[in-house]
Amino acid sequence: MATDGVKIIDGDLAHDTYWGIMDLYDRGANLDTINKEFPLIKEEHTDEFDCEIYVTSCALALWEIGQMTDEKFKYAETIVNKGVSVEAWSIEDKNQGKARQKVLDKFLKKISKTNNKIRPRKKYGKIRNLYFQADDLLTFKLNDGNYRAVICALIDQHRGNCSYILVPTTYNSNKKPIVEDLKNTEILGRMMFSGLNRKATLEKQPGINRVWEFVGGNTTSQFGLVKFAVAHKDFMNFKEKFEKVGILKIMDGLKYTSSIQYEQNFERFEDIFKDLENEIRILQHEKFPVTVLCEV
Repeated sequence: MATDGVKIIDGDLAHDTYWGIMDLYDRGANLDTINKEFPLIKEEHTDEFDCEIYVTSCALALWEIGQMTDEKFKYAETIVNKGVSVEAWSIEDKNQGKARQKVLDKFLKKISKTNNKIRPRKKYGKIRNLYFQADDLLTFKLNDGNYRAVICALIDQHRGNCSYILVPTTYNSNKKPIVEDLKNTEILGRMMFSGLNRKATLEKQPGINRVWEFVGGNTTSQFGLVKFAVAHKDFMNFKEKFEKVGILKIMDGLKYTSSIQYEQNFERFEDIFKDLENEIRILQHEKFPVTVLCEV
């Protein structure tokens, strides 16, 4: 199943489509640009189920910003009336199929009418008084008395939310670290299937050749970091546990994500870092030298 529930915006494809349009709209993109980036009618859908998910989420967004036309409505209606998603859900659970049909009927009724309350473009404020900055090397001490270290790879401010994206290192010592100490440690990440040739992957991820050289072999894989995200409002409660001890910059082309966990308290850092090797084994993370990934 390509979606998580029967709602119009429910699942990755629907969220990516709907919010992709809204993000462009809120940033001030003109309507021609939005229609070019997210055309309601396009041919490259992998299957009819995904086509319905894309078309319905796209149509909902276009209706909300006042861009629904008779032509677009008729196309969306044609896709919905094929009954692909209703059939798919009914195979697993007839009640789910009925629920999806009810959602679609309500959806078509809604977008068939003129939207008299067009969604205004939203302006999201940014937090200026940040606790830490991108590329800060941060250390913290656990109950065992040893210091650990993470790199604040970036600050993610999106739709009014602010998160610190922290990348774990293998540093573990009773000595408070400085940048020089990290050169003999590793960062957690993972090689990921690319689907591109070496030239295209290198263009997408400048610096990936350094990782290829480290892992060996004639690979075209991409690289992604293991990340922990902490919301600004949550970090407020335990930011004093972390101390900036320098600057350590991961190459911009190597800051892609392989996995991300959202942490809300310092106890989670205790749980993870008290036995990081076990965490690595269970989640199948890989270790990459700081000297390969960072500008040192």
